Amino acid sequence: MRLYLRPLTLAQANAEVARHHRHHKPVVGHRFSIGVETADGVLHGAVIVGRPVSRGCDQDRVAEVTRLVTDGTPNACSSLYSAAARAAEAMGYDKIQTYILQDETGTSLRAANWTYEVNTRGGNWNCDARPGRRTDQPMQPKQRWARVFKSRIVEPQLQKAES
Repeated sequence: MRLYLRPLTLAQANAEVARHHRHHKPVVGHRFSIGVETADGVLHGAVIVGRPVSRGCDQDRVAEVTRLVTDGTPNACSSLYSAAARAAEAMGYDKIQTYILQDETGTSLRAANWTYEVNTRGGNWNCDARPGRRTDQPMQPKQRWARVFKSRIVEPQLQKAES
């Protein structure tokens, strides 16, 4: 089955999250979203890319896949991870990353040439200084995967010496 990519609004992508995601709800914001569909125009999945959730990440240089959902269509996940990485690189980001649950295999990420980086501790983000944060999301340790892009150093054009 041939898959095609298309841009999505946040509302369209969040509708897919509400319909298909096993453990997360729709997101509040995004930098961009991409859908995957078949030739008949049926949407089979979506990826939402936003700012990194971790405050320790460079918010201007790192993009993060905050949601990825499909209806189970073969190769849809890896197609969306690949498309998100290409878009982030084209937009000038240094890196794109995502987190998956500890018990997930990362097969689609490997197929999209992402690299496992580290396991996180997980846990509850609520504290006395920040009460009321969401607790309806998985709090167990997670795996961080990423694609780091080549340096974007632009060499200055040397002018030819006039003879």
